[in-house]
Amino acid sequence: MVDCINTMKQQVRVYYKGRVQGVGFRYSAQELARDSGVSGWVRNLPDGGVEIVAEAEESVLRGFLEAVSERFSSYIRDTDTNWEAATGKFEEFGIKP
Repeated sequence: MVDCINTMKQQVRVYYKGRVQGVGFRYSAQELARDSGVSGWVRNLPDGGVEIVAEAEESVLRGFLEAVSERFSSYIRDTDTNWEAATGKFEEFGIKP
């Protein structure tokens, strides 16, 4: 039964570039994810970007990503988005060091 649930969910990995560090991006992403029921994590990257890995149903993920993009539209310059099947290994959404 768990396999059926995981096939309905998706995983998305998004790399954000721009002025996305030092503006509350990770904490806001965590808040938006938790409010949306999205699991996964967010972290700053050494190149100044931010990476999000998130799992939920596709429609939920799309709404979450839209909310992130709207909140930080003036800071995001580019995104790279990759969709895959969910792994089911995340229980909540957190901030990685």
